[in-house]
Amino acid sequence: MEINIIGLGKMGLNLAQNLIDNGISVRGFDLDKTSSSKLAEMGGVSYESIETLLKKRTTSDLQIVWLMLPSGKITNQTIETVISFLGKNDIIIDGGNSKYTDTQQNSKKSEKHGIHFFDVGTSGGVSGARNGACMMIGGTKEIFDSKLEPFFKKICVEDGYLYCGESGSGHYLKMIHNGIEYGMMQSIGEGFNILHHSDFNYDLEKVAKVFNHGSVIRSWLMELTENLLSNDPKLSTIEGTIPSSGEGKWTIEEMLRLELSAPVLTQSLLTRYSSMDEEKYGEKIIASLRNQFGGHEINKKEIKK
Repeated sequence: MEINIIGLGKMGLNLAQNLIDNGISVRGFDLDKTSSSKLAEMGGVSYESIETLLKKRTTSDLQIVWLMLPSGKITNQTIETVISFLGKNDIIIDGGNSKYTDTQQNSKKSEKHGIHFFDVGTSGGVSGARNGACMMIGGTKEIFDSKLEPFFKKICVEDGYLYCGESGSGHYLKMIHNGIEYGMMQSIGEGFNILHHSDFNYDLEKVAKVFNHGSVIRSWLMELTENLLSNDPKLSTIEGTIPSSGEGKWTIEEMLRLELSAPVLTQSLLTRYSSMDEEKYGEKIIASLRNQFGGHEINKKEIKK
């Protein structure tokens, strides 16, 4: 079997190594020539463009193209390009964090050309991509069963893949997964923040370690917390800004569409937005209003001349 990977960033390269280790040939393309060189060092074959990658096919069998690209415009445009080079019954796999509604549209475009489209939500981070991932898969079941399941068995951890259903279901499940992830990380952060400011002199690295041995809240995230605290217990080199990839926002939008309630997930997303707001304009309004109606003190900044 041969896989063409487009997008050789951290996830793409680690996935490529996983495939190669499992006896699957990998051909790839990335705009970054350094990444392409790394693929060649791993035993794969790199190409200078999507056109050369897909025109110089080395087998008469079906082509499988696996995209590991940022969600949105770049993925959608690349899929349109890939479709123009593929033939009937070839397969496109979108392994990035695309919004499930984009996935449904990309699947319809592919189907018009007789191309099978699969969306694969990928969890486990770069180590999972390299050593055995958790994957959530949407697309046509018949094609999954006959063409794809054997190699998902090879590259995923035991019981670490799930055929979810029709197109979009894999990315939808990964979206909700990431929303849950937001909430779990938020609770760990808030708990350790209270411990950090408490009257007790806890060794927080050891706290994370004991939490992760037999406690109800043991988890990989707690293991990662232990690791990061062992390197920098006071986190003195870290800025407290938390970027958001979009999956959390989409989860909350879906909650609102379904008229449900998810306060923990919502608050974790809002905390991320708040952390990125360096101007704090809204907080300045509130502080000024307290001064206006109650005479409360305002902490003023020095204006540099």
